[in-house]
Amino acid sequence: MVWEQLPALAGVIVGAVGSYTATSLTERSRWRRARAERWDQKRLDTYASYANALKHQINIAQRMGAARGFQHAVDPLDPEQGLPQLAEAEARRAAEWESVLLVGDAETIGAAREWHEAVWNVELYARGLQHDPAGWEGAVRRMSRARDDFYALARRDLGISGPPPPSGNWPRVWQRQEEAN
Repeated sequence: MVWEQLPALAGVIVGAVGSYTATSLTERSRWRRARAERWDQKRLDTYASYANALKHQINIAQRMGAARGFQHAVDPLDPEQGLPQLAEAEARRAAEWESVLLVGDAETIGAAREWHEAVWNVELYARGLQHDPAGWEGAVRRMSRARDDFYALARRDLGISGPPPPSGNWPRVWQRQEEAN
């Protein structure tokens, strides 16, 4: 009698184990996918915050450079007023940098470092430590290329296909109104 029930009991046990295994694997897969999505979102937020902080720093430096007679900005900023703003922007960038170090892949971190070092070179002109207009132009071009490299690697790290549009001739060279006439 017990022996007659054994195949049915074994079938129930095998079914229960199979159901438990399938459910566990499905839940584990769902959890991993959700975790990957959270990290992708965190990397996106981190890269965007870092880029925005650096762009703010660039804007201040270029405006200060415009006040010193360099091109690429239409709204000159007096260097004496700009220096505290530049220091504040650098502090924000440095804080955002720590997050990039935590969540970025090695290549994107390297590109981010190249970009902020290129910005520092532009700042040498904005601060009045360098004066050569051709050097300014070269520093701005290097900064633009470093930005493109950062975005390309950040997009790759995030799984976004295709490169970002290149900076090309950006930033545009602006002429002061009196120079244009």
